[in-house]
Amino acid sequence: MLKLYIGNKNYSSWSMRPWVLLRHFAIPFEEVVLRFDGFEPGSRFKQAARRLSPVAQVPVLVHGDLVVWDTLAIAEYLAEYAAEFFPEQALWPRDQAARARARSLCAEMHSGFAALRGACPMNIEAALPEVGARVLAGQPGVAADLARLVAMWRDALSASDGPFLFGDFSVADAYFAPVAARLRTYALPLPDDVAAYLDRLWASPGVAAWVHEALAEQDFLDFEEPYRQRR
Repeated sequence: MLKLYIGNKNYSSWSMRPWVLLRHFAIPFEEVVLRFDGFEPGSRFKQAARRLSPVAQVPVLVHGDLVVWDTLAIAEYLAEYAAEFFPEQALWPRDQAARARARSLCAEMHSGFAALRGACPMNIEAALPEVGARVLAGQPGVAADLARLVAMWRDALSASDGPFLFGDFSVADAYFAPVAARLRTYALPLPDDVAAYLDRLWASPGVAAWVHEALAEQDFLDFEEPYRQRR
């Protein structure tokens, strides 16, 4: 069976992506949580993660003797795994052109949007609209990242039959689930059509399950909390 190592659901945006994929498509897997206790080399988290992969980060997917790290690599492996064992499930769009476009959006998310990531870390349980307004007004990079997200989502939605970016739910939607979490936490403004897409994404089975479990954690990790001093 597949085994997925993840971090705290409230904070770990990279862990969210493959977990949501597996849950949405009902692919059986075992979850192992490596709870964050700091990211210093001697922390329990880093020691445990280093035993799994050379980068000492989560998520990590283990399948038998195979270890796959990095979220995009995991997504690609899961797509191949599903094609072999769950052929009715297509994790990438079936159309070649749409599949290439979806991969492009995921790769852009994977390597970009540093301003939004840095200023608005994922924190599902928090509500920080005043922080979002301050960040958006004071950091041009965040405003530029938000504008790019709106443009890419509108472009994808206009070319698909909906309700998701490329019609049916795919890796691309799972990849943007943590972004949806950020936009909700910091109440960043969105046009109505994009907000409606994010509502559909938030209500999708895998995302809703992750959010439910994130809210149940009730952890407060001060090193993940630049804007709060308590829950």
